[in-house]
Amino acid sequence: MSEGSLDDDRILAVLREVMDPELHDNIVDLGMVRSAYQQDQTAHVTIALTTAGCPLRATIKRDCESRVGSLPGIDNVQLHWDELTPAERTRVMDRARSHARASATPTQIPASARVISVASGKGGVGKSTVTVNLASALASKSFTVGILDADIWGFSVPRMLGVDSRLSARPANSGEERGKIIPVELPEGSGLIKLVSTGLMVDTEETALMWRGLMLAKALEQFLHDVAWGELDYLLIDMPPGTGDVQMALARLLPQAEMLVITTPALNAQKVAVRVADMARRSHMPVVGVIENMSAFVTPDGISWALFGEGGGQRLADNIGVPLLGSIPLEPAVSSGGDNGRPIALDGGPASQAFQDIASLIVNEISPPINMDECSASSMAEVPVTFRSK
Repeated sequence: MSEGSLDDDRILAVLREVMDPELHDNIVDLGMVRSAYQQDQTAHVTIALTTAGCPLRATIKRDCESRVGSLPGIDNVQLHWDELTPAERTRVMDRARSHARASATPTQIPASARVISVASGKGGVGKSTVTVNLASALASKSFTVGILDADIWGFSVPRMLGVDSRLSARPANSGEERGKIIPVELPEGSGLIKLVSTGLMVDTEETALMWRGLMLAKALEQFLHDVAWGELDYLLIDMPPGTGDVQMALARLLPQAEMLVITTPALNAQKVAVRVADMARRSHMPVVGVIENMSAFVTPDGISWALFGEGGGQRLADNIGVPLLGSIPLEPAVSSGGDNGRPIALDGGPASQAFQDIASLIVNEISPPINMDECSASSMAEVPVTFRSK
């Protein structure tokens, strides 16, 4: 190197000021800097992105060039791009979730509860149906399952569970939980379902909630902070369509949450579901799998009709790199069960068996991506950076 050349650690020092806009941490500590060195008056920096098509590459590039280029003796900055390996990407996401967990406000959700949001990005694909029947299937396996109906405007879970009561609060003399909202409890098999929904707060189910985005996020926050959930094994969150205020609030309030993506075999549903998976990735929320709802209709004589197409769930799962957990056949009993407040997950038919199989997969085979109770930002291992020999 020429006289007056910079040490590599000086380049790294300014690169530590470059933040990944999605992960909210600097690119050095995230392990994204492969190498950093100066040759003559040119600084060479190799950066590994979370994905080759990272939409924020231009932002990272601009920040790196600005900060490294401001160092004395640097006239030119050459950036070289790489992609994190799957193992490195997992470590980066674990670190991001750990940071989010450390900065999140404590909620009433037990730390041991597994939190799974049920989302699709699109309305009408059966998120609520899947949420209710999956909760019933899990409860039948002796688990205590909470359902948070986060579809504030379009609540439907109370009807699907046959609940027409109102939410109540603990009396003022009930100790630490005084004033806390009490979920509606429904025994299911050998387990228990606990439900909270805005549908249990309005006068009738026909009453419209005319709330703007800020009110939606506040309602979700209240359901997490002001409800006496008690012991839970699972919390299923029935998400509204889209990728808006409620979804972003959930990612902020419950950084330990995972996501199940619901689709139908139809191509249009898949294309929209990809967007909610992208939102999950950008919010550090692991997608644990895809469920294909309203799959083939099978007639009494055994003929299968793919009314909405076929293979859509598998294509979506392959596209976003997660497993297809199951396909729910199109059965009139599924719809009528929801209308009548009797989930079909315990009825023994093909759709019931599909929900039971998916519940078993979640319990026995799909492990949480990270044990948040045993992980903190301070305990994450340092990621080595490759230096060029002097």
